Amino acid sequence: MQAAAGFNLLGKVPAWLRAHDPELAATRRATRAAVVLPALFALCNEVFHAPVMATFAAFGAFSMLLLVDFTGPMVQRLRAHVGLAVAWLLLICLGTVVAHVTWVAVIVTVVVGFAVLFSGVVSSVLAGASTALLLAFVLPVTAPAPASELPARLAGAGLAAAASLLAISLLWPRPGTDPLCAPAVRACRAAAAQLHADASRLTHDADAPSVQACRASADEAEVAAAGLRTAFDATPYRPTGLSISSRAVVRLVDELTWLSTIVADSAPPPVDHPVCDPEAHAVRRAAAVVLERTADLLDAPYGAPDALHAAQETLRAAMGRMERSATVLLPVHLPGPGTDSEVRAFIGTLDLSFRAQELGFATLQIAGNVDLAAAAERRSWPERLLGLEPGAPARPLAAARERAVAHLRPNSVWLHNSLRGAVGLGIAVALASLTGFQHSFWILLGTLSVLRSNALSTGQNAVRALGGTIAGSIIGVGLLLLIGHHGTALWFLLPVAVLIAGIAPAAVSFAAGQAAFTITLVILFNIGHHPSWHIALLRVQDIGLGCAVSVLVGLFFWPRGAAGAVDRALADAYTDSARYLVGAVEYAVGRCGAHPSSAAAPLEEGREAAAAARRLDDAFRSFLAERGAKPVPLADMTTLVTGIVGLRLAADAVLGLWQRAGDRHPGTGRAEARMVLLATAGRVAGWYRDLAVSLAGNSRVRDPLPHSPAAAASLVASLRRELRDDDGRASDTAVRIIWTVDHLAAARRLQPSLKAAARHGGSA
Repeated sequence: MQAAAGFNLLGKVPAWLRAHDPELAATRRATRAAVVLPALFALCNEVFHAPVMATFAAFGAFSMLLLVDFTGPMVQRLRAHVGLAVAWLLLICLGTVVAHVTWVAVIVTVVVGFAVLFSGVVSSVLAGASTALLLAFVLPVTAPAPASELPARLAGAGLAAAASLLAISLLWPRPGTDPLCAPAVRACRAAAAQLHADASRLTHDADAPSVQACRASADEAEVAAAGLRTAFDATPYRPTGLSISSRAVVRLVDELTWLSTIVADSAPPPVDHPVCDPEAHAVRRAAAVVLERTADLLDAPYGAPDALHAAQETLRAAMGRMERSATVLLPVHLPGPGTDSEVRAFIGTLDLSFRAQELGFATLQIAGNVDLAAAAERRSWPERLLGLEPGAPARPLAAARERAVAHLRPNSVWLHNSLRGAVGLGIAVALASLTGFQHSFWILLGTLSVLRSNALSTGQNAVRALGGTIAGSIIGVGLLLLIGHHGTALWFLLPVAVLIAGIAPAAVSFAAGQAAFTITLVILFNIGHHPSWHIALLRVQDIGLGCAVSVLVGLFFWPRGAAGAVDRALADAYTDSARYLVGAVEYAVGRCGAHPSSAAAPLEEGREAAAAARRLDDAFRSFLAERGAKPVPLADMTTLVTGIVGLRLAADAVLGLWQRAGDRHPGTGRAEARMVLLATAGRVAGWYRDLAVSLAGNSRVRDPLPHSPAAAASLVASLRRELRDDDGRASDTAVRIIWTVDHLAAARRLQPSLKAAARHGGSA
């Protein structure tokens, strides 16, 4: 019975891990470390009889297998690990040289700590490796040793690097693609299939699918979009990395969700003879092809993007033809005075073309995002390391310098956190030196517990980290007391402790991970010794000192403010994007009168909105990399970030619509229609400005704007007189007015999801 119960328990472990560790990413890293670290430690201790080499081999393996998780194809990951190994060797040399003079060690630690932490703003590769790099320097600088010991230290780190390269390539290799890519590909292909089916039915093709087949296609697209969202929400922590391509894929989740809503809303009604608009249907077909080529590039990001670029150009051309068809070839027999129903019916005939236009803009946005992600994946290793943006001039060093200089300002959270971390590490090194050599390892234990807090990007708070460290110390001492003189048992406990230390932060809690990590260090530092009551009591004293240091380091090192910085960046981006939307509508108002205004397009407002979006992207990356608390769920934060895209897209669409407007039939004054446009834009932009204030000040978000029948009635009333120009010919300007209001309505429809994200995330 007991054996059966044991087998049942073991059988539940894989299911439990998959439920708590999606994609088994943490389990994969922990398993590698549990195999490699004890093996290296045993090799150096028992075969080479080199305890110094054993220590550096163990910490090197822990660092290179658990503290980093490089993305990209295997070749790129191996190059990244080779670069990390070289940096480890250099930092070990530097730490060993400066460790003997306390004030020199402290100053160099502050400089190195700041350089490592601040370099993360340049590239995601450096940001993801910051903890591992700091460990390479902190380990030797807190353990002064003669120069004759340096070869053993380097040999240990070299063994760890070689073993790590073999482990990541041979032991359960990580999948080469992002876990969100496959569901995103399915969502793109399902949406494309629905668009093909709808367009075939609307144009009465000979092989057009039935209504039931169209409905089944729509259901498949809805299921695929829901599957993508489920994959994204499967874990409370980020399922992707900090790289450009990873952040683009994160944004792709909301963009595809948004697209699925547009596709569903624009589906043909279940009638036998739907309205036919050949140019709008051509846009649907072209959008479907773009989505198919987008899925192809997501599947194979290292392939040539030429097919996607050609499909994008075809879609843009189809949208242009549709716009000319809708705004120039209008029916001549327009409704007369008093026929409100006919006017509304006429406006309704434009809905199909507007939906196609909205669909085209959304598809081009998604295609551009995926193209950016693929271009980022195709960058060379030096370009990745220096954070060169895809498509930027080939000046990697200059681009990296510009990016760093942009954050050398008093209000930069990244600068604040880098300075705080550097000072905290300097204090730890000073205390380690002042307390004497026998305490250095345990001061290191407390420091590493704080440094390790971002190993798996779990985002828990400092109190839990320090609480886990103290709990692990107590449990470790208890193990020493229980084991007594049976030191061999520590060898059997070491791989188990390493495995738990790697899995616990993602699958249990961050505090549990900190406790397991501390237990691992307790075991590691006692292997080869004979634990006794006397040694255990001394260790209690040393652990107490280490924990006290970790508290002090935590006060300095723990980054604070990234979530607040994202809120401020969101507020700025929404404010600037709302101003851009109003500017675009004001430009439209100036163009739709009897005497079109010569006012310039709001290009400056557009540039400011784009710059604010770039600053938001930097703040978002800082939020992902932050070691402190993350009270805002990633899904909600991503919704707020992606809302900027929808708002700017509406402004871009309005501006482009009126920049392409002709002046052949300016028509009448259209004063009433212009007032409707300005009033609607003011209401929509006002809501987003209030959202910005709420995000910046943590106040309550306003309720979303309801649909305004009064505004719609005013528009209909004004257009009854404005559908013809003074010569009685059809007015394309009236159609542009209708489409402008439609774009404003699309911006309004984003508001409920943004309010929910702000409320659930605790940002407001």
